[in-house]
Amino acid sequence: MRRTKQIDVKRALALTAAFGFLCCCSKASLLPFLTLYFRQLGLSPSMTGIIMGTKHSITLVWSPAAGLLSKRYNKRRVVINCSLMFSAAAALLLLLLPSVGTPGAQNSTCNTSDLSSGSTQSQFDLTATTRSQTLPTHTKLVTVTSPANSIGESKSAPVPTPTNRNDSEHSEVPLSQGNASVVLSSSQTAVRVENSTVSSLVSAERNKRSAITSDRFEEKQEDSSGFLASLKEMDTQNQLFYLMVIIVSMWEWMSAPLAWTADDGLFEYLDYADASDRHGSTEVWGLLGAACGVAGAGLVVAQIGCHIASRSAVHFYSYAGLAALALPVGIYLPLYLNKKRDRASGLLKAVQLVHGSPHALLCAFTILLVGVVNSAVENFLLWHMEDHGSTELHMGLSLAVALLSQAAFPPLAGRVSKLLSPGRVLVVGAASLGLQCFYYSFLWGPWATLPAQVLSIFSSGALWWAVRTQCEDVATPGAERSVSRVFGFLCLHLGSGLGSFAGGFVVQRFGVTWLYRGLAVGLMAWCVCLPLLQWKAPRQRRINYSRLLAADASEASDSESEPERDWLDKAMEDDRGNNNYERRIGH
Repeated sequence: MRRTKQIDVKRALALTAAFGFLCCCSKASLLPFLTLYFRQLGLSPSMTGIIMGTKHSITLVWSPAAGLLSKRYNKRRVVINCSLMFSAAAALLLLLLPSVGTPGAQNSTCNTSDLSSGSTQSQFDLTATTRSQTLPTHTKLVTVTSPANSIGESKSAPVPTPTNRNDSEHSEVPLSQGNASVVLSSSQTAVRVENSTVSSLVSAERNKRSAITSDRFEEKQEDSSGFLASLKEMDTQNQLFYLMVIIVSMWEWMSAPLAWTADDGLFEYLDYADASDRHGSTEVWGLLGAACGVAGAGLVVAQIGCHIASRSAVHFYSYAGLAALALPVGIYLPLYLNKKRDRASGLLKAVQLVHGSPHALLCAFTILLVGVVNSAVENFLLWHMEDHGSTELHMGLSLAVALLSQAAFPPLAGRVSKLLSPGRVLVVGAASLGLQCFYYSFLWGPWATLPAQVLSIFSSGALWWAVRTQCEDVATPGAERSVSRVFGFLCLHLGSGLGSFAGGFVVQRFGVTWLYRGLAVGLMAWCVCLPLLQWKAPRQRRINYSRLLAADASEASDSESEPERDWLDKAMEDDRGNNNYERRIGH
């Protein structure tokens, strides 16, 4: 006989919690800082938005398809392990791309407090360099004192003097502020010519800054950008952008199937053991792992200082190292393939269920808007914090507070459910996200984001609790997880993709501040309309099929108990009568 496989539910949950902790810790050590790395390389906000939108689009399409293929061919464990290995390798490829060297690009956040002064000084240095390189050497006057640089500068500047026709070398005479007026008064015509020449050169320099920067970059980075230099038809920034899109797409192609496939395997394993109700008990470990990952990465980068040329490499190596630690756990991860499970309760059926419920449609549109706002926060919040003096330590701790606040909501869910209905909780969660976004537009210092991060207990924790409750009201037996994925995966990633594409162009045109204010106003307006729409929408009474079947069975047993008892008594009496008759004949 075939030996029955024994299932240890506690061991399965422990392995799943460890695997989720390591995977979320790995992702959180890099993904929140990824757009900051794009900025350091010199990519514009619109380019960053396109890259992140492409990333969400690939996740939206490829994750369900990869999960279905891995289930059909029974290759879930292979897909999980390959996803861990190849995603780490693909992420490390981003470190091979050099910076374009634009004025907005920064190699690190070591001198965040000196960004404004440094950028101002670099403009004057660039102007002075251009003057010295482009002006002819036979002019009478070259030195022009700038009002911004005159303070604190008492050194005399060398000025070329007119040379004789027989002389082959130029001489320089030191010019101080005392005799500068004499020279200017004696050569007004020459000064006018020089000033007009310098101003025209400065304006031309400002208009052609990107071309000069790309030329400098190609001269200094000949060895490290051989492939970029071969693409001569476009400038260096566009070369880097297209390479980044290719590598990020390949990276997301490798990492997208991981969460979907592992979640399917674990759920079918617990369902086989009649413990599917404990499937969501390991989600808190993922939040804790993400908090540890983002705070740990920020702390490590802050401790390193400026001893490493590119401090962003710490995030990529942390991502790869934690993925390598999760690989042994993934080998022993409990998985099960239920071939008899009906596929009718898939995403298509879940979409039909959501489409047939007005309240579910309102919830889906709310999650779509939440995805749009979340993409703006994820993509450009660290940019905004960096502009206000925050280092990666401030960023990491701020994001960790938000994750811990989200993890603190489940113990409070029982009390909240007694005070507010799930529909009202959904409105409160969306409104809290709008308040967060509006607060982000008024940052004033490095730690200014911390008070708003506490609101994540409602904007994330309460919001998704209300969504899960909505799933229970809509779903039929066996379709709960599919309906949950319609809200938490399809609507969320669709909104994140749309928000990334549009948000990058908005930041490029108007800035991060107005992006956050516009999203906050739009989301708050929807929160005002949402209760009215929920009140007007017809509510379908929930039918609990399991209770209905149990009630039918109990009614049938009560109605049939007396006839069954009468039949049994009659059969026993007939049997007794037959036995007595046989005994009489025998005697």
